[in-house]
Amino acid sequence: AMEKSYVSMFLLLVCIACALAKDVGKKDTKDTKDTKDTKHTKESAAKPKLPQTLSRGWGDQLIWTQTYEEALFRAKHSNKPLMIIHHLEDCPHSQALKKAFAEHKEIQKLAEKFILLNLVYETTDKNLAPDGQYVPRILFIDPSLTVRADITGRYSNRLYAYEPSDISLLYSNMQKALKLLKTEL
Repeated sequence: AMEKSYVSMFLLLVCIACALAKDVGKKDTKDTKDTKDTKHTKESAAKPKLPQTLSRGWGDQLIWTQTYEEALFRAKHSNKPLMIIHHLEDCPHSQALKKAFAEHKEIQKLAEKFILLNLVYETTDKNLAPDGQYVPRILFIDPSLTVRADITGRYSNRLYAYEPSDISLLYSNMQKALKLLKTEL
């Protein structure tokens, strides 16, 4: 009986050791990658390190809010329009739009004037799905916290959908959202 408990004790130690090694391994690979990629280390040294997960690839140098509530609060108090992107990581349409959005220099520049939020899940706010919960869809909300039903894409069956080929329309819709501020509020 004595031997058995030794064996199980030994197995337990082996498991713990493996788990620790896994964590250490993870850390190591990250660090070595950072030092090799000098551009990366320079940037992270210059800017405070933000968790890049919030951008989810839509613009790593932009400031993204974490939650819908935070985004609404910021829009209201900063008097900036809010741009909400609904997307899914494993949706090819979302991926394609994300790539077009992230690589469009003017859009990335203009996006700095917005409160930004990208979501991979639906909120409980029905106003964010005026014509259904499809992805990718992009909605604009003004600082009075009104969803702008007047800023739409080119598809009548999915009003807030954009494809990579619609990227210039999205750009002019962003300009429109900023103009509304000046004329209405």
